[in-house]
Amino acid sequence: MKSTALTHIHEQLGAKMAEFAGYNMPISYSGINDEHQTVRNAVGVFDVSHMGEFILKGEGAADLVQRVTSNDVYALSPGKAQYSCLPNNDGGIVDDLLVYHLEDGNYMLVVNASNMEKDWNWISQHNTGGVEMHNISDQTSLLAVQGPKAVEALQSLTDVNLSEIAYYTFTKHRFAGVDNVIISATGYTGAGGFELYFPKEHSEVIWNAVFEAGAAFGIKPIGLGARDTLRLEMGFCLYGNDIDDTTSPLEAGLGWITKLKAANNEFTNKAHFVQQRADGLKKKLVGFEMVDRGIPRHDYPIVDEAGNVIGKVTSGTQSPTLGKAIGMGYVDTAFAEPGSTVYIDIRQKPVQAVVVKLPFLQ
Repeated sequence: MKSTALTHIHEQLGAKMAEFAGYNMPISYSGINDEHQTVRNAVGVFDVSHMGEFILKGEGAADLVQRVTSNDVYALSPGKAQYSCLPNNDGGIVDDLLVYHLEDGNYMLVVNASNMEKDWNWISQHNTGGVEMHNISDQTSLLAVQGPKAVEALQSLTDVNLSEIAYYTFTKHRFAGVDNVIISATGYTGAGGFELYFPKEHSEVIWNAVFEAGAAFGIKPIGLGARDTLRLEMGFCLYGNDIDDTTSPLEAGLGWITKLKAANNEFTNKAHFVQQRADGLKKKLVGFEMVDRGIPRHDYPIVDEAGNVIGKVTSGTQSPTLGKAIGMGYVDTAFAEPGSTVYIDIRQKPVQAVVVKLPFLQ
């Protein structure tokens, strides 16, 4: 297993560790529910340095990003980021990712750890114009400081007015005595906050500074277990669960990042998605809340009242905020309307659920 620059600190803190995407990662410290509530109500810190970062720079970089991603990169001015995906040739998704416009001609793509090599090879294969590409993943650390008190907790560490960094924008500035830290108002929790990108040799200095500055605001380290429950409450997709090489971004409710009408946006396999939209979707990713007792789990069948299989669960958990079991899954379009009754097949027993509008947490 690989380690991040902070793995030894997580172990010293007594974190429950496990393998995730080839890395030895903290799953929980004080317990998933406690960590979840910390992020929803105060501020927590995730070490997500396992994520991949690619730099694409020079002439043709924008064209390459536009060609391989579904969103409209030409709409991104420097200092802005966007959520996007890499469509494959079969109507599915190579990966979902963040695209950062660093400055004119230079972009940073942030990809999932489990797909790093696959994504690099996919983008390289489409790099017919000789765009300069650098995989800086092993040299980069990433902390996600999330929660409603993130601005207050971090403000003493930088001269930048953090409250002025709008959602999906970023700045590169001095932070905790370290120059050129990317401070990005992005995140995967719906609780607000920032993601901090910096060279990994500064990891301990920045980690310690963040916890010292945030002590008065109840800051805690948070593991990947709570990251999963937080993102699910917001209806955010997890690659490998809710989206993969076989799922269409349109079926996954990601039509908003699949810009079929944007000028000069002839991305990979665009014609397929134009046709799919014209023909109508046969299945859709929906959110559902359990009416009866039971926890929906990945790959459990979703059935109708007569017991016919109409889909399958992709993610499910007991929501710490809502106090009820929730999940997402693909269902036949006829059952995708909010208010539709469906049943989750839990160990050969149909357990009632109702389709709801995402996100679960309004």
